[in-house]
Amino acid sequence: MVAVARPSSEVRAMRREDLDAVVAIEHASYEFPWSAGIFRDCMQAGHNCWVIVHEGDIAGYGILSVAAGEAHVLNVCIAATHRGLGYGRRMMRRLIDLARWYGAERIFLEVRPSNPVAKDLYDSLGFTEIGRRPSYYPARGGREDAIVMALDMLPGG
Repeated sequence: MVAVARPSSEVRAMRREDLDAVVAIEHASYEFPWSAGIFRDCMQAGHNCWVIVHEGDIAGYGILSVAAGEAHVLNVCIAATHRGLGYGRRMMRRLIDLARWYGAERIFLEVRPSNPVAKDLYDSLGFTEIGRRPSYYPARGGREDAIVMALDMLPGG
């Protein structure tokens, strides 16, 4: 029998020195990306900013805002080279756990209708569509609606 070493990864709080890698993933992933300033503002505002580190490299990130008994997933992204490995699910589970720890009763997020992979992930985690925000996202040739999804946190769950 041969032992196979599994690649190491961890989820940890985002640090200022992670910003270049986070911004690079954001810009490679989205046509209308967040700026470095938006990420800095999220950190400065005290939002929960997390990264997944795979063998020393940032593989993805997630940002969660929590206030008044509600949580809002502001951004989740996994680098193209690390997609399909469960990192998106792992990050979302971390954000859900954080929301629960902070006592949030409900978690909200928006997703583009043109991103069925993300929507399927959120569906599989128990999020349900609760509405639409017309013309929410910038898009090539105009604007794109957002599907608004929510997850109700069960007491003791």
